[in-house]
Amino acid sequence: MVLTTSARGGGGDRAPSRRQGCGLAPAGAAALLAGASCLCYGRSLHGEFVHDDVWAIVNNPDVRPGAPLRWSIFTNDFWGKGMAENTSHKSYRPLCVLTFKLNIFLTGMNPFYFHAVNVILHCLVTLVLMYTCDKTVFKNRGLAFVTALLFAVHPIHTEAVAGIVGRADVLACLLFLLAFLSYNRSLDQGCVGESFPSTVSPFFLLFSLFLGTCAMLVKETGITVFGVCLVYDLFSLSNKEDKSFLTYSYLLAFNVWLLLAPVTLCYDWQVGSIPLVETIWDMRNLATILLAVVMALLSLHCLAAFKRLEHKEVLVGLLFLVFPFIPASNLFFRVGFVVAERVLYMPSMGYCILFVHGLSKLCTWLNRCGATTLIVSTVLLLLLFSWKTVKQNEIWLSRESLFRSGVQTLPHNAKVHYNYANFLKDQGRNKEAIYHYRTALKLYPRHASALNNLGTLTRDTAEAKMYYQRALQLHPQHNRALFNLGNLLKSQEKKEEAITLLKDSIKYGPEFADAYSSLASLLAEQERFKEAEEIYQAGIKNCPDSSDLHNNYGVFLVDTGLPEKAVAHYQQAIKLSPSHHVAMVNLGRLYRSLGENSMAEEWYKRALQVAHKAEILSPLGALYYNTGRYEEALQIYQEAAALQPSQRELRLALAQVLAVMGQTKEAEKMTNHIVSEETGCLECYRLLSAIYSKQENHDKALDVIDKALQLKPKDPKVISELFFTKGNQLREQNLLDKAFESYRAAVQLNPDQAQAWMNMGGIQHIKGKYVSARAYYERALQLVPDSKLLKENLAKLDRLEKRLQEVREKDQT
Repeated sequence: MVLTTSARGGGGDRAPSRRQGCGLAPAGAAALLAGASCLCYGRSLHGEFVHDDVWAIVNNPDVRPGAPLRWSIFTNDFWGKGMAENTSHKSYRPLCVLTFKLNIFLTGMNPFYFHAVNVILHCLVTLVLMYTCDKTVFKNRGLAFVTALLFAVHPIHTEAVAGIVGRADVLACLLFLLAFLSYNRSLDQGCVGESFPSTVSPFFLLFSLFLGTCAMLVKETGITVFGVCLVYDLFSLSNKEDKSFLTYSYLLAFNVWLLLAPVTLCYDWQVGSIPLVETIWDMRNLATILLAVVMALLSLHCLAAFKRLEHKEVLVGLLFLVFPFIPASNLFFRVGFVVAERVLYMPSMGYCILFVHGLSKLCTWLNRCGATTLIVSTVLLLLLFSWKTVKQNEIWLSRESLFRSGVQTLPHNAKVHYNYANFLKDQGRNKEAIYHYRTALKLYPRHASALNNLGTLTRDTAEAKMYYQRALQLHPQHNRALFNLGNLLKSQEKKEEAITLLKDSIKYGPEFADAYSSLASLLAEQERFKEAEEIYQAGIKNCPDSSDLHNNYGVFLVDTGLPEKAVAHYQQAIKLSPSHHVAMVNLGRLYRSLGENSMAEEWYKRALQVAHKAEILSPLGALYYNTGRYEEALQIYQEAAALQPSQRELRLALAQVLAVMGQTKEAEKMTNHIVSEETGCLECYRLLSAIYSKQENHDKALDVIDKALQLKPKDPKVISELFFTKGNQLREQNLLDKAFESYRAAVQLNPDQAQAWMNMGGIQHIKGKYVSARAYYERALQLVPDSKLLKENLAKLDRLEKRLQEVREKDQT
C-alpha cells in the first residue's frame, strides 16, 4: 500500500494537477473494493425481515404483495401512513418505497433479493466514492482506494446495509455522490479571478439538481447535498443552550467515537442507553469540547488554505462529514432517535476522507520505518474492521439474533428488553418474555406498552386488569391497552364497559382493525346488528387493507343471512392476503351451505396448499363424507388425525367413516379407545350404538344408549334422539311395547320428532290398534306432509279398515 499526496502549486494560482497512482489499475481497484464489500456483507443475504423491515415492507399497505401501485406512495410516509396524520412518522421517502415495491414485483417477498439489492448498492457507493476521491479530492488513486476500502469495511455501516430499511441511507448516499459529481462536472474547474466559477455544462447542473431531488425523496438527508455543493463552490472553487443542548452536543462526540472505534454497536440506542448530560461538570463534556476544538482547527485550516486554494481534501471531508449529519444531530430540531448507526452511512464518507488524508500527511512526515509501521497498522485496522463487520452481519440475520444482541450489548436499555420480549412472546416463549418485560419496566417504569403486553401474557385476569389499568394511567390514549381491557371486561360479561373501552380504542387508534372486529362481534352478540354493521363499515373504510377485518365481516354477513354479500369480503380478504387460509375455509363452508360443492372443494384445497392443517382437512373430509365419497373422506380424516392425534372430534369422524364403509371392528376399537379416555363422550356412545346395530348386536347397542342417557344431556332434543334410537333397537328385538314407550318419551321431549310418531303408529298398526295408529300417522304427516311412506301406511290402514268393515257387514248378514 502506497500513501502519497498529490502535488500542489503555491501562491494564488492553481498549479496543474499531476495525478498520482498506486500501480493499481482502475478495474483492479474496483474489483478489490467490490470483493471486499461482498465478503463483508455476503452473510447478510441469508437474513430475514427484521425489526423495522417488518413495518416498512411486510406490514406496509403501500408495499406488501397484492397491494396495487397507488398514488398514495407519494402522500404517505415511509411506513404507509398518511403524512397529514398525527401518528405519521413524517419520514417522506417515496422513491425508496418504490424500490421495495419493485423488489416484490420482480422477486416476491423473498428477503434474499432485498438484501442482495442492498449489498449491490453498497458496492456501488464504495466504487463511486473512490471515483469521487480520485477525481475531486486527492487526485491520487492510491489514497482514493484506501478511503473507499475503509468505507467498504467499516462496521458502522452494518445496520444500513444488513437491515433492509437501511436502503434509504445507502441509496440516498449513492445519489448524493452522483449529484456532487455532476455539480462538480458542470463547473469550470480552471477559472481564475472570478468570484464564482462559471457553469460550463447546464445539463450537468440540471442533472445534479435532479439527482439531489431524488436523493431527498429517497431519504430526507439527501437534501444536504445542495448545501455541500454550495459551500464547496464557495470555499474550493471561488477566489474569496440548556441541558438538552449539552446532551445533544455530547451526542455529536459520541457519533464521532462510533466512527473512530466501532466496538459497541446496537440496533437501538434509545431509552436509557446514553444517560443525560445534566450539568457542565459532567466529564463527558470534555469529549464535546475536544470535538469542538478539532472541528474548529479543521475549519480554520480550511479558511487558511482558502486563499492558497489548497487542501481540498479537508474541505470535502468536512462537508461530507458535517452536512449529511445535520438533520440527525438533534441540535436544530428533534428527530425520532438519540443515536442511529445507519444515519452515519453518509457522514462516514467524510470521516474516511479525513482519516486517509491525515494518514497520508503522517506518512510524509515520518521516516521510512515509521511510515511502514503506520501502513501496517492501517492494514491491521482494515482487517479488524472487516472482521467486525462480518460478525455484525450475523446479528442482523434474524429477529432473534438482532434482539438478543441488543440485550447483550446494552442490558441497561429498556427498549431492547421490550423488543426481545415481543419476539419471545411471538414465539410462545412466554416465561422468558415476561422476564424481559419486567426488566424493561424496572429500567423504565413508565413503559406503557410493556405493561400492556405483560397483561396479555398473565393468566390471572385480576393481574392482567391491573397491568392494563396501569398502562392507561401512564398513557390514557393507549389504544392497545384499551382494546385488551375491553376484551377482558367482555369476557367477564361487563359488556357496556367493554363497549365504551373498545370505542375509545377505535377513537385513539382508527387504523387498529382488531378493535373494530371485537366491538362489532360484541354488538352482534347483543343482537344490535345495525350498530355492528356500522362498525364493520367504518373499520373497512379506515382499514381497507385489513384481511382479517374483511374475513370477520364476511362471517357476520353469513350469520345475518347475507351469504352472497359475504362472498365478496372473503375474496377481498384472500386478495389482500393470499395466504389467508381461514378466509378460504370460510368461503368453502359458505359455498357448501349454498350447495355448490365443487366450489367448496376447490377453496378447501386452495387452503391446504397454503397450510396443511387438521382444521382445514376436517371440513373437506365432512364434504366428502356427506356427498358419499367415503374413500376420499377416509384418506382426509386419516391425514387430519395424524396431524392432531389427540383431537377427539377427528378420531370420532374417522371412526364414523370406517363404520359407514363396513369396517365396523376397526371403528368399534377406535371409538372404545376414545371412551376410555373420556367416559363422558356422548357422541361416542351414539356411534357405538350405530356400529353394534350394524353388527346386529342389539344388546350392546341398548347398553351404550343407556350409558348415554345416564350422562343426562342438557339439550332435550339430544335426549329425544337417544330415546328414538333406543326405540329402534327395541323394535329390532321385537320388544314392541318397550319400543313404543321409548318413542313416546322421544316425542314428549321433542314433539317435532316425526319419525318417532310414525314408528309409534307402525307399532299400533301391527298390534291392530288402527284408530290410535291412524292418529299417530296423521300427526307425523302434519310434520312431513310430503312423506310417501306415511301416505302408503295410511292407505294400507284404509284398506284394512275397509276389509274389516266388509267382514263385519258380512257377518251381520
